[in-house]
Amino acid sequence: MARTKTPTTEAIDLPALNGEVLAANQNLMAGRSAEILARFGDGLLYDRTRLVNEARFYMAQSAEAMLEAGKRLIVLKENEPHGEFEQIVREQLGIPERTARQMMQATLKYSNPQLESKRQALAVLGKTKLFELMTEDDEDLASLTEGGTVAGLALEDIDRMTSRELRAALREAREDANAKDERLADRNQDLEKVTQELIKTRKRIQFAEPDEVIKDLRVEVIALTDELELTVLGKLREGFNKMAEHGAEHGQDHRFYQADLIRQLELALATLRSDFHLPEHQENQDPVWMDKREA
Repeated sequence: MARTKTPTTEAIDLPALNGEVLAANQNLMAGRSAEILARFGDGLLYDRTRLVNEARFYMAQSAEAMLEAGKRLIVLKENEPHGEFEQIVREQLGIPERTARQMMQATLKYSNPQLESKRQALAVLGKTKLFELMTEDDEDLASLTEGGTVAGLALEDIDRMTSRELRAALREAREDANAKDERLADRNQDLEKVTQELIKTRKRIQFAEPDEVIKDLRVEVIALTDELELTVLGKLREGFNKMAEHGAEHGQDHRFYQADLIRQLELALATLRSDFHLPEHQENQDPVWMDKREA
């Protein structure tokens, strides 16, 4: 019986590998690994087993130790393939991948030059609160350790709170800040409308009949008065509110300073009244600006 001829496999031409590109990529990865190891490896050579054991040890300690564990996780992640790193986190360290990411993010956050010297003071808050504070500005967190506040809370206040209370306070502060930004935007929009109306009025005055000029002039000065009122009741009120909040937090009374500012405005208005010999407003008489909408 004739033997069946075995079909031959056609050779596949593989593209030639660019040795220079491969070498450059390897050097780049090696350089990054060396940089990570130099920053977070405490001067020791890479050793997966040692890093896993040290991370497990630090995870059982304080928040400061959690940041130390985060350093080990960063080095592990940089040197292990993606799948193997996740397996190490789940199986050998027994923590969710999300927790590992939080730990690494916290380590990067609190290892910044502006916060590194403050890290021990912040660590007394515990790791859960450190996670909650990660979204705050570095400058605000550094100030917190020096007697400042975050969301109106001093370091001692945060230390006494539960993590849930802190989360709620931070959320409320962000919502208040957003609301203030919206109110300020609305006031600025109103001010812009007044300004545009003033510009239109000035243009109309240039071509008005004599008996219409005074009407348009009244509209113009009313617009100026509205603009001043928006500034005083808007931006100045906002500034006074911030001073009041600061005074409440630090036990200071800014009311006399604010009263001096109001007195300054009152003197300016009194000077204007004197310069134009304006009479005092009489009761039971409609003010002249009541007809401001007649135009």
